[in-house]
Amino acid sequence: MNSIPESYQSPKSTPSSTSPNTIDQSKVEEFMMKAVGDMASSLGAITILLGDRLGLYKAMAKSGRPITSEELASQTNTAERYIREWLASQAAAGYITYNQADKKFFLSPENAMVLANEDSPTYMLGAYHIVSSIFKDEDKLVDIFKTGKGLRWGEHHHDLFEGTAKFFKPNYMSNLVPSWIPSLDGMQEKLKQGAKVADIGCGYGVSTVIMAKEYPNSRFYGFDNHTESIEAARNLAQKEGVADRVEFSIVSANESIGNDFDLVAFFDCLHDMADPVGALKFTKQALKNDNCVCMIVEPMANDNIEDNLNLVGKIYYSASSVLCVPNALADNGIALGAQAGEKKNKRDCRKGRLYKVQTCNTNTV
Repeated sequence: MNSIPESYQSPKSTPSSTSPNTIDQSKVEEFMMKAVGDMASSLGAITILLGDRLGLYKAMAKSGRPITSEELASQTNTAERYIREWLASQAAAGYITYNQADKKFFLSPENAMVLANEDSPTYMLGAYHIVSSIFKDEDKLVDIFKTGKGLRWGEHHHDLFEGTAKFFKPNYMSNLVPSWIPSLDGMQEKLKQGAKVADIGCGYGVSTVIMAKEYPNSRFYGFDNHTESIEAARNLAQKEGVADRVEFSIVSANESIGNDFDLVAFFDCLHDMADPVGALKFTKQALKNDNCVCMIVEPMANDNIEDNLNLVGKIYYSASSVLCVPNALADNGIALGAQAGEKKNKRDCRKGRLYKVQTCNTNTV
């Protein structure tokens, strides 16, 4: 029988043990509790989605006080017995608190910022719509893992598109205008005076509209190859009152968009593309001159796998396995993945003939 390499052996249960196959029961139990925690979180995800879709978190936040299951059911036009069980699940998860004396439940203002306020910089529920879409695509994912085929963004369940917009919106609201644009030399003043901006892979247009609202003298063009997302982006621009200075078009990353842009931006999408270098070459052609800027925002990542084995890596490697890599492989791409790291991104910029690279670090995911 082949022996197990020393670096992969479980710790010995006793000092006298010499077998490489010895199992340390305490390590088994420790890992099992970790797995049970993940199982609990997975089961809890559906209750979070229900809390969002049924308006339960918003109702609790609006009340601003401890509430009974009967009161919450009445306020949300739902069945009390289900609500009672749902409230217990949320209390067990630590999302709300429970008072045994009066049998009331309370959503704190701090937790409401994460669960109920869509304009909060810490709002998280968009992520759970992404999770929902992934589980609905399970059969498709099994197939591509077996065959090596890809799966395009638009071939996923529609929950993914709205979930992605909701997930990234708090980050863009918190950073795009306050820190990212001001970090680009001279760009903020140029946008105030009037500039032409391209938002590549704009999705639902959240980032495009944020910029358009802040810089009314500039014109903004959002590009995406997903028809449903472009339609949603156009509706968002109308709703937010910026349709007069925003235009959305169905275009792939490797199609020409013109050659007179002052700023071209990629928000959390370059790693999804089959040919990121090709996209950056087109970006170089799209910029008006060498004084204009390409802004690339990518998920936080270190350059080596061993440095990404943490909570952020757990989230993004998982998402990348079933969303980002399949989209790139659908067009036989190189599949950077969502944890590519700064070194690979700078390498691709140089290959795309974008030689002056400025890094803006933030503490965001």
